[in-house]
Amino acid sequence: MESILIKEVVKIPLTETVPQMFLEGNLVIPDNSIGFVIFAHGSGSSKKSTRNQLVSQKFNENSIGTLLFDLLTKEEQESDTRLENIISQVPGGTFNKFNILLLTQRLSIVTRWVMDFLKDCNLELAFFASSTGAAAALTCATKFHIRSIVIRSGRSDLITNDQLSQIVTSCLFIVGGKEKTLIKINKKTIKDLRNAVKKQLITVPKASHMFEEEGAMERVANVSTEWLKNNFIR
Repeated sequence: MESILIKEVVKIPLTETVPQMFLEGNLVIPDNSIGFVIFAHGSGSSKKSTRNQLVSQKFNENSIGTLLFDLLTKEEQESDTRLENIISQVPGGTFNKFNILLLTQRLSIVTRWVMDFLKDCNLELAFFASSTGAAAALTCATKFHIRSIVIRSGRSDLITNDQLSQIVTSCLFIVGGKEKTLIKINKKTIKDLRNAVKKQLITVPKASHMFEEEGAMERVANVSTEWLKNNFIR
């Protein structure tokens, strides 16, 4: 059982002038942590996702701190839900969860907050991103010093080649073996990551986009943990 130094629910303000606008997250810092991971899920997922919680727990068990949080506020999530109901009858409309600029802005705010929170801990940062959150994480890697990015089922095609060429962060892409289109997308992304110090694609056989198959998410958690441990410990 891992020894936990800090485990708490945190509120990350989105603006100084409107205190009721914040993102809520679950922060865990194990004792003797070797690094810290910010989760950036997308496409309507949340900090309550059992898949992300499984991965986060695996990281914690291996002395890696984590922050699970929602990129969208409760009101924005509810707005997307209402829009889904409308679109089912009348096509059209833009979801917050597909607004890459908004997701990137939110991840940037959270990254700055984490950097300030950990300023005395001397811990390197990493992202664990999925779906549209991958585009936000890759974009943020051009703005912040991020040690590594792990991307599961990531929509890395939603950012430009110019942005990809600016990334020097090591990147691991994990895709289900059934996701032929996404495998092709991630292979192209790896090719366009011309300046990344390290990059790799791992496919999980017989796994789908959500990795719901037996043992699939456990495989993701194990591979991600080993990758991060190797990148955090120099």
